[in-house]
Formats: sequence, C-alpha cells, structure tokens
Amino acid sequence: MAVITVRIDEETKKMMKEIKVNWSDFIRNAIRMKVQEERRKNLAKAVLINEKLRRKSKGEARAEEIIRKYREEQYADSS
Repeated sequence: MAVITVRIDEETKKMMKEIKVNWSDFIRNAIRMKVQEERRKNLAKAVLINEKLRRKSKGEARAEEIIRKYREEQYADSS
C-alpha cells in the first residue's frame, strides 16, 4: 500500500481528535469516491463527444458498409 501525507492546521487536528473516526479509512474512501466521480465525468464527456461525431457523419456511409462493399468488389473481381 502506498503512503501519502496530508498537512492540516492545528485547529483541524484538534477537532479531528474529538471525533472517533478512522481518518485513514475516511480519507481512502473519499479519494476512491472522487476518482470514481471523475471517471464518470470523463466517460460522460466521451459519450457526448462520440454523439457529436456521430451526428456530424449522418450523411456518410458507415464503416461497416464501406468494408462490406469493398470486400464484395474484391471477391467479385476474383471470380
């Protein structure tokens, strides 16, 4: 397990001592939640970008159709 160091002011440290919380677990969970939140945001951005790109190419043939047509032409020429 990796170790990180966090600096806090004395007043905050005193308040933390008054509360019975495993601060290491709390901070680990808070970091995990933040990472998951950022991943969801990045995924949402990627989906939006993908949708914008798909909308722009509506008039063009899909890649699958282009490949199929190319293969059909190749096989038709070799017959």
